[in-house]
Amino acid sequence: MAHSGFDEQMAALDALKGQPVDGAALELIGKSLAGKSNFLAAKAVRLAEENQLVDLVPAMIAAFERFFVNAEKSDPQCWAKNALSRALAKLGCRDKEVFLRGLNHHQMEPVWGGRSDTAGTLRGNCAHGLMGCEGLVTQDVLVLLVDLLADEDKAVRVEAVRAIAQLDDMAVPVLRLRALIPGEEPEVLAVCFSALLAIDRDAAIPFVARSLAKGDDGAGEAAFALADTHHPAALEALMAARRQPGNDPWFVGVLLSAIALTRLPQAINSLIGLIEAEDHEAPRVIEALLKSSPAAEIRARIEQAVEETGSARLRKAFEAGASRD
Repeated sequence: MAHSGFDEQMAALDALKGQPVDGAALELIGKSLAGKSNFLAAKAVRLAEENQLVDLVPAMIAAFERFFVNAEKSDPQCWAKNALSRALAKLGCRDKEVFLRGLNHHQMEPVWGGRSDTAGTLRGNCAHGLMGCEGLVTQDVLVLLVDLLADEDKAVRVEAVRAIAQLDDMAVPVLRLRALIPGEEPEVLAVCFSALLAIDRDAAIPFVARSLAKGDDGAGEAAFALADTHHPAALEALMAARRQPGNDPWFVGVLLSAIALTRLPQAINSLIGLIEAEDHEAPRVIEALLKSSPAAEIRARIEQAVEETGSARLRKAFEAGASRD
């Protein structure tokens, strides 16, 4: 019978999605928040978030605290706590103690061959939730979030960087240091580079460009972060890196793609010039340009350059790239 009640409640919550919230719906959402099922609570929280049910914030805080008790059994996979931490932040909860509770939580659960921490998403959510909390000045927030930059979970480090980036100028030294420490995952470096370029583009371009010399996955992330600025100085750095001797063929392809993605006229002109000159990298240039989803005018220029060379090799490269477009 208990299972039947769960199924009925689940179906009732599913039926509320996209519907106006009336008194009966509020009662059901509140009942689910107060219940023992972490899965039903998570469903209810998503409805509260979608419908901006700010009046339910106190009940959500109470549920959040409850699911930390015997957490591995009361909230396996942190389904409820993940949903609650995200919704509380979006619904305007400014109680720092709520998010500090989740910021430091690790939940080790059985997996094949051992145990694994399932609370990474929770820590990342709480990092964002701390922003703007009452009783915390900017320096306090920075100190609290710095620890997450050394979290074993890569996804947590990514969210920590994104949260720290909201501190603007104060974030710059910390993000630079994180980017300089050897061994960081490319995904984390990508958000570091993008954040630095967003905060202070002119100062960050030469800093991020230094990473191009490594020619590794992190350098690839630096290249694409620079491309996203669509700035002439970033293009200059990318083109200088391409001219360096001894680049790995894979990294040459990355640089050509990044140059194309700057979408700057001088970048397009330079790449088409390589096609016209039948440079040994011309097939890679064609591929990079076509992958950048060029405007019809640019695409026509690429095709014309290929045709004028009379090269069967370049025609084949163009046709292959166009077929993947």
